[in-house]
Amino acid sequence: MGGRNGKGPPGRRVAKTNLPSKPCASCGRPFSWRKKWERCWDEVRFCSDRCRRGRQASSPAVE
Repeated sequence: MGGRNGKGPPGRRVAKTNLPSKPCASCGRPFSWRKKWERCWDEVRFCSDRCRRGRQASSPAVE
């Protein structure tokens, strides 16, 4: 038997308080590391798709 839901090895989970976090480049709110960002955490800049889309729309137009 593994951890929660019987998946994975037991005792492998990291406490949520120990996860790295960084501020969102759009809204400035802190957001925490997610498993899906495991391989690209250094490249993640926005906390959500909404912030990512909003950042692109609010960029000044280059003439």
